[in-house]
Amino acid sequence: MKIIGLIGGMSWQSSLEYYKIINKTVEERLGGLHSAKCIMHSVDFEEIEILQHQGNWEELSKIMVEIAKKLKNSGADFILICTNTMHKLASDIENLAKIDVLHIAEAIGRAISQKKITKVGLLGTKFTMEGDFYLKILNEKFNIEVIIPTKEQRDIVHNIIYNELCKGIIKQSSKDEYIKIIKDLALNGANGIVLGCTEIPLLIKQEDVDTLVFDTTTLHAIEAVNFAISK
Repeated sequence: MKIIGLIGGMSWQSSLEYYKIINKTVEERLGGLHSAKCIMHSVDFEEIEILQHQGNWEELSKIMVEIAKKLKNSGADFILICTNTMHKLASDIENLAKIDVLHIAEAIGRAISQKKITKVGLLGTKFTMEGDFYLKILNEKFNIEVIIPTKEQRDIVHNIIYNELCKGIIKQSSKDEYIKIIKDLALNGANGIVLGCTEIPLLIKQEDVDTLVFDTTTLHAIEAVNFAISK
């Protein structure tokens, strides 16, 4: 079994889900008392969040690369970044830390393609929705068209993530806002919705909406197990 190097703490709420899903999946696949071989470096998210909103991606890159190097030196065979947004720096990690990153957008792209869906709506932080690092992979590698909410809706989605979900706060009013936004994306032609922030599945489940949703936390974690136990 390969050793998974997890970069977590962004936020710890979703990192907890990653650890649970990974180990539960290994147990189901291998039986007995099997669990995952993994190493996690968990950051202080306050420090990361400040740099994100300052737009200081150069400093964030240095931090992520240094963490990846530590995980590699500790025996990790590949890196799993337990957040969508920080995949903006995935190529920096691969190029500078010299270790493979299991990219979340590629895991999601494969899952969407299996459902024969060619147009999806994307929810996430503004960094994910408005950047090209996620959309480019889905579009160029998987020929999937991506649409995003309006600017006002993007602000709502972003603020709920940072002010509520990352703190473990779940509100019905916020769920209602997300459901409305998902319905609007569906009306604009989205046949699936990417929950492109690893905290969003804490708020939105498949039973909450009619449109097919793609839970990036679960899909990414399962993909890591597939890679870790493959021969």
